[in-house]
Amino acid sequence: MSGLKVGDSFPADVVFSYIPWTEEKGDITSCGIPINYYASKEWADKKVVVFALPGAFTPVCSARHVPEYIEKLPELRAKGVDAVAVLAYNDAYVMSAWGKANGVTGDDILFLSDPEAKFSKSIGWADPEGRTRRYAFILDHGKVTYAALEREKNSLEVSDANTILKNL
Repeated sequence: MSGLKVGDSFPADVVFSYIPWTEEKGDITSCGIPINYYASKEWADKKVVVFALPGAFTPVCSARHVPEYIEKLPELRAKGVDAVAVLAYNDAYVMSAWGKANGVTGDDILFLSDPEAKFSKSIGWADPEGRTRRYAFILDHGKVTYAALEREKNSLEVSDANTILKNL
């Protein structure tokens, strides 16, 4: 498969790894227990924004990509977005710590692990090293209404929060 395209149905049986945020495990040094996040089922009846990136705690991802989504979250919600998720190949422990490091609580933004970039590889949007590439898509009740892959690793032209807002 070569990416997601507008009009595509989100694939069935997509499962990510995830550690839900809890107040008692809210400290960055606290470890939760990874669970499966059944994305195909969870997102079937919702409007969802997913943005993927090469890795947690990396320069462009930490300095711009995630902070922009945190800042624009109220605007995304105002446009009817039910869920926002960031996806990377890092394991669930790293993704959980990254969410905590960014001050994200509850399920404001889901920090999901794409183990071994399985999902990203399945759509052809993983890099040669096996990491998730930088991309974004919008799902509306299981249908892709926007999908774009950045032209290069450190580019933020089609997967940034402002571009997503314009396409909602």
